[in-house]
Amino acid sequence: MILEPAADEDPQDSEMARIWYSLYGRLLSKGALRAAFFKVKSANGASGIDGQSVRDFAGSLDADLDLLLTELREKSYRPQPVRRVEIPKANGGVRLLGIPAVRDRVVQQALLDILQPIFDPDFHPSSYGYRPGRSCHQAISKATMLIRKYERKWVVDMDLSKCFDTLDHGLILGSIARRIKDGSILELLRKVLKSGVMTNEGWQASEVGSPQGGVISPLIANIYLDAFDQFMKERGHRIVRYADDILILCRSKSAACNALGQASRYLEDELLLTVNREKTHICNSLKGVTFLGVSIHSTYTRIQEAKIWVFKEKVRALTRRNGGRNVDEVIDVLNPVLRGFAFYFRIADCKKVLRDLSSWVRRRIRAIQMKLWKRPGRLHRRLRQLGYKGEFIDIKMNSWANAACPLAHYALPNRYLHKELWLFDLSAVQTGILVPDRNVNGQEPYTRPVRTVL
Repeated sequence: MILEPAADEDPQDSEMARIWYSLYGRLLSKGALRAAFFKVKSANGASGIDGQSVRDFAGSLDADLDLLLTELREKSYRPQPVRRVEIPKANGGVRLLGIPAVRDRVVQQALLDILQPIFDPDFHPSSYGYRPGRSCHQAISKATMLIRKYERKWVVDMDLSKCFDTLDHGLILGSIARRIKDGSILELLRKVLKSGVMTNEGWQASEVGSPQGGVISPLIANIYLDAFDQFMKERGHRIVRYADDILILCRSKSAACNALGQASRYLEDELLLTVNREKTHICNSLKGVTFLGVSIHSTYTRIQEAKIWVFKEKVRALTRRNGGRNVDEVIDVLNPVLRGFAFYFRIADCKKVLRDLSSWVRRRIRAIQMKLWKRPGRLHRRLRQLGYKGEFIDIKMNSWANAACPLAHYALPNRYLHKELWLFDLSAVQTGILVPDRNVNGQEPYTRPVRTVL
């Protein structure tokens, strides 16, 4: 039997949490606001309801920062309503985002720079979403370790309905006020939360929620949900949470049912959130635990089929044969998509998947080039330039089937596409890599042998 360490411990648990009083003065610095602006600029977000872009704000940076500084000093600052944006989901629903104005994002970023170092060190160690130095890969690796090394194969996969949009303002401010006693900071946070939303129907009050899309919203959500994390920790439950994606990992089905009941009651009765009963379920790693785009099984991890479908749709949109771009231009816009997909999902055992996708991408590139050549004679000329001799048959140049024929491969071999045209090679990415978290009670981080799922 494998002995498992106790639930994640934090050496600071036994110490009294430090209380902070005078923080507002840190906002009253043009240097702090300037540093906050450049962080906002690096995110390259959209404009708010005032239509002012990041570039516009930068064009009159000193004047804009001076105005913000004056408003903050005189406490006359009022955030504008956020602009409502609806992002379609893969399941047919929509995700509601709230885009603050650039000036409001600067203030939120400056506030985040003050509050994050205060709260983040005391968060539950198995909370990974939107925290410095933590990532999706670490969350997946932690869940994998608990399933495989410590045999917690029964998993509660919890889904919260519109978590960011239903956070209770009173609980948010109460949680923050336990550590922050500066009334000016709390009042500024209240203004941010109550700024309202601008929709097609006009202004709407924001009585609950912290708009997903705001700079400070992820920290607010982590502060809010840390109460749940600590509640589960006190009862000995092992969890992995990334924002509102929650896994509770147990050794038996009965333990998972008990954990689900405790978690649901606390989330709904104490935190006033809504557990989506249709999507929340208990699963076993033998059939796979879906989490952050992958499915974790007892001996391997695979990419969710829906993520592969979305990736292929993006590639299809960028590699249309009637797109009007040459192959070099297509590869320039395609490579970032290929790199992003491969480097995110290399945590899965997906060598064969990436090899098949790489072959499919090359076929799409060959189809573009053959259509651009238009006539078989140009294909034949290319083959003779490469040293091939004899008579070549005429083929239809705009045929998807012919993009996989031997003549197309001879004219545009794999090495030419990857080494000379610099097409990113998905199949060259090493897979099955776990990203170690910090050591648990001094133990070595968990790693697994590399294996390929055929």
